[in-house]
Amino acid sequence: MQTVTLLDGGMGQELVRRSGKEPSPLWSAQVMLETPELVEQLHIDFIQAGAAVITVNAYSATEQRLVKQNQSDLFDALQTAACRVANSARAAAGVANVQIAGCLPPLVASYRADLTPSREEAIAAYQRIVEAQSDSVDFFMCETMASVAEAEYALTAASKSGKPVWVALTLDDGQPAALRSGEPWQDAADRVQEQGAAAILLNCSRPETIDEIWSDFALSCDVPIGAYANGFTSIADLQPGGTVSSLEARHDLGPDAYARFAMEWVKQGATLIGGCCEVGPDHIAQLARELAAYKG
Repeated sequence: MQTVTLLDGGMGQELVRRSGKEPSPLWSAQVMLETPELVEQLHIDFIQAGAAVITVNAYSATEQRLVKQNQSDLFDALQTAACRVANSARAAAGVANVQIAGCLPPLVASYRADLTPSREEAIAAYQRIVEAQSDSVDFFMCETMASVAEAEYALTAASKSGKPVWVALTLDDGQPAALRSGEPWQDAADRVQEQGAAAILLNCSRPETIDEIWSDFALSCDVPIGAYANGFTSIADLQPGGTVSSLEARHDLGPDAYARFAMEWVKQGATLIGGCCEVGPDHIAQLARELAAYKG
């Protein structure tokens, strides 16, 4: 039988809702310091919903983003807190065999491959994150990679940890055959496989976009594959340094609807399934139920 690993869902949007505060340019990072108990409880909720993988809440805690907000002195504190809270949540949840993924995000802004730093600067920045997280995580997730270069830089740094590295690519919703950079997704998939990625996923794109290329994607990869889509109507209004308050959540992508997309990917070879922005614990719980009943 096909074994499917269930990932968690999106942290940032749910933390904004639970905190009751307006989102900042650093998204959920400030919540990490001010109310870490919210982050821990959300991790626990995802685990109890059925997630076997949780990702540390450090997506916006990159050196480049913090410098832009004149908060570079928070880097160590944010990384340490994110790792500590994820491990505390895993222990508190009392569920066996839950893994913690380290987080290697876009360094400057999501979806903006044109803002990726130079190779030397990017690899150095990613190495700093890897060093901060390595002792606390089971593997690394390079996520929302919008270009071949961005994926390569993150993977290069993470590989030096000696731990498995998964790479998640984000597709252009208006042109599904391409990454957000405009490059063919196939180029990125080929490159990261050559560099030793342990798994390749598609993430933070509309599920319909992932559907468009899924068959070709599944056939082109020789490593485990998966997907975790977002629940935005569009990401077009998000600008570097902006907040997610500029984006609108879909009202037609509840737990049942999202699960229908995800289970189709499972039927076509996905062994890693979860959710990104606007996909919460209820979505993951529904996926867990459907995976439990799946006889593939």
